[in-house]
Amino acid sequence: MSGQTDLKQGIREHLGQFSLHVLLVFATGLTIGSERTVVPVLGEDVLGVESFFVIGSFVVSFGFVKALLNLYAGKWGEEYGRKPVLVLGWLTALPIPVILIYAPSWSWITVGNILLGINQALTWSMAINAKIDLASPDQRGLAVGIDEAFGYTGVAAGAWITGVIAGQWNLRPEPFYFLAIVVVLAFLISIFLIKETVHLAQLEGDDDHHDANLPFNEVLKRATYGDKTLFAAAQAGHIENFVDTLFWIAVPLYLTSQGLAIEAVGVVVGVHSAMYFLQIGTGGLADRIGRRPPVVAGMFVAGAGVLGMVFVDSYLPWAVLAGVSGLGMALLYPNLMTVPSDAAHPTWRSAGMGVYRMWRDSGYGVGAILIGLTMQFVNTEAAFYMTALLMFVSGAVVFLWMEETHPDFGTHEPPAPAREAPGQVTAED
Repeated sequence: MSGQTDLKQGIREHLGQFSLHVLLVFATGLTIGSERTVVPVLGEDVLGVESFFVIGSFVVSFGFVKALLNLYAGKWGEEYGRKPVLVLGWLTALPIPVILIYAPSWSWITVGNILLGINQALTWSMAINAKIDLASPDQRGLAVGIDEAFGYTGVAAGAWITGVIAGQWNLRPEPFYFLAIVVVLAFLISIFLIKETVHLAQLEGDDDHHDANLPFNEVLKRATYGDKTLFAAAQAGHIENFVDTLFWIAVPLYLTSQGLAIEAVGVVVGVHSAMYFLQIGTGGLADRIGRRPPVVAGMFVAGAGVLGMVFVDSYLPWAVLAGVSGLGMALLYPNLMTVPSDAAHPTWRSAGMGVYRMWRDSGYGVGAILIGLTMQFVNTEAAFYMTALLMFVSGAVVFLWMEETHPDFGTHEPPAPAREAPGQVTAED
């Protein structure tokens, strides 16, 4: 009887493992959040970096590495299981605090962020796939919402905690002692307490369905340009990460240049990320009303929050508008990710999610380049205008092209399989 229960999907049926994955994605958020407030200021004030573009380079390395590893994390998750990829992700994080504490130059920070990109790709990809494995199909939006809510609450907490530590002591090494504790504990949990979940995904699908068992290159084409709905999701994911990049690079430097103390900067950045906790509600909402409405609304709300920040000049309005942009991200973030999970057959869902996450997180790299160049050659405010405008344009693409993918009342259908050539005989297994 217990064996039967173990093979059922559902958050309640697997509450222990689901909760452990929630804890681990919170740790993943803490890891990246620990850099959000301190590292850009560290580059400017301690390591003497004067170029905004050079400061942005550590996000460029992070973004492109994370994007590429997202692609392969999904593939490896199908081939080897979720747990081995998760453990590898935390293993790569172990040197990061040491590098941040002892880095003699900015190039070391960039190398550390390559490891951070690997860590975030492998751990967060497996966290979300494991939660989707454990949840039943009608809880998919809720599962993604919980994952993203706790992950980005971790980002907020990490930004706030390290900002407080830096304000009370120094920009380093004290904030990164906290990071070291987080990384070691997460590594141990992933080894000793986490169980494999890939077998649960195999319960859902019919392997004889025409959409099952797509080769990896076909998944890459389908999730990139072969399906207008998935293309709309991919481009929106790519552009919305410009907002996250803005809060990583431009916002701390802009606010400190306006005279805001580092502790207060940590609060503003933290407020933005803390709003992501609302993804528990917005993911569950999408299970009831569909994925498309909150995605469309979120693109425009997030863009408006970013745009508003350059029209105010004091602590409280900055915090409020950071929260508005965070609310927009909470509306769109989990539900964009649910679109490919809805549209993918369970036999290639992890790979399909990996393709989406590749395009989404390459937005960190592209965004960091564009934001850094804009700050360097125009001014910091121009980076806010550019990011807001791109969010509005991308939101319009979603509005025009994205179909609803909800499993019960969605209008989206996968592309029809290619017709067999005349006289072609299908081989029997």
